[in-house]
Amino acid sequence: MADTLPDRLSTDPSSPYFNEELLQRGVGIRFRGQEKTNVEEYCVSEGWVRVSMGKSLDRHGRPLTLKLTGPVEPYLREAEG
Repeated sequence: MADTLPDRLSTDPSSPYFNEELLQRGVGIRFRGQEKTNVEEYCVSEGWVRVSMGKSLDRHGRPLTLKLTGPVEPYLREAEG
């Protein structure tokens, strides 16, 4: 598998952008120059991330998320170093 990451990726198994193999390899996200560890989904071309808001859940049992806009830089954690 190449070390290129998709434009959009989600940690939710019901999402069409979910990729278990890639997530197991370890994907890191830099958002506005800062490392984010609570990202549920990202889109590089549209410039946004969805971050979980603590341990709060919606009525379907999924984490509540907040959409933030700005520059998104995904990378593979194992390739980092």
